Amino acid sequence: MKCLSLRQPWASLIASGRKTIEVRSWRTHYRGPLVICASARPRHPPLPAGKAVCVVELIDVRPLAADDLAAACLDQIEPEGLFAWVLRGAVPLPEPFGPIRGRLKLFDPPAALRTLCRRLLSGRTTAVAPPAVH
Repeated sequence: MKCLSLRQPWASLIASGRKTIEVRSWRTHYRGPLVICASARPRHPPLPAGKAVCVVELIDVRPLAADDLAAACLDQIEPEGLFAWVLRGAVPLPEPFGPIRGRLKLFDPPAALRTLCRRLLSGRTTAVAPPAVH
């Protein structure tokens, strides 16, 4: 299990299931559970900041195509040199978990967060919807 820090509103859009492609300038060979953390700055009240908001499955990383823009919640972007991280099955955390100190690239979750996410993924804990994204 790995973590990825994103700015808001992107983190909450993934948690809501509306954003199923994350656009990155780099690829990874990692596939599996990915904890999405909202970066501490900039803040976008009432959206969580500096906290983990959901866990998803990273199922593929491939070159970004123009057809990916809607799933990435983008109107326009030059796809050349960018990668589509394909996400599936967002499970919002019952409450934002943190604080989480964000880092560049992928990083390991703290033990308590890892345990919570494993329980969520196995269906032993009921999740609630994240805050609405405006």
